[in-house]
Amino acid sequence: MIIMEKEFTFHERVILLQTELKAPKKQYNSFGKYYYRSCEDVLEAVKPLLEKYNLSLMLTDTVQEVAGVPYTEAKAVLHCPDGTIECKAQAGINLNKKGMDVAQSFGASSSYARKYALNGLFLIDDTKDADSTNKHATNNEVAKDFDFNF
Repeated sequence: MIIMEKEFTFHERVILLQTELKAPKKQYNSFGKYYYRSCEDVLEAVKPLLEKYNLSLMLTDTVQEVAGVPYTEAKAVLHCPDGTIECKAQAGINLNKKGMDVAQSFGASSSYARKYALNGLFLIDDTKDADSTNKHATNNEVAKDFDFNF
């Protein structure tokens, strides 16, 4: 365990961890020709900071169903004796995904939901990731569609 010279509050530890965390996009999709970060990449990057700031991280999944559609809800919980913060994310489960059996579909959904729970907890911005496939309009393009006369 790394001993800090100054005692930080839980809130200060979270801010320091979020500020210091660098989770590069190490994975490459040769079909789509883009780099991305996986849940495992985020965990690898955050573990030394968890030790540095004397924090623990717990990831859990639950499977739920809405209107006949199964999905995984992942929860990432950051904890120390004087505080806890959590973030949740959901991902649908496609039971008929070609080339995947049921276990693989559940696993893929779990990994995806965990990644986005971690992204929310640690303020990792994935707007430029390839799995964000929407062509996002710039603020100026959006502003042109509205009349701001009040």
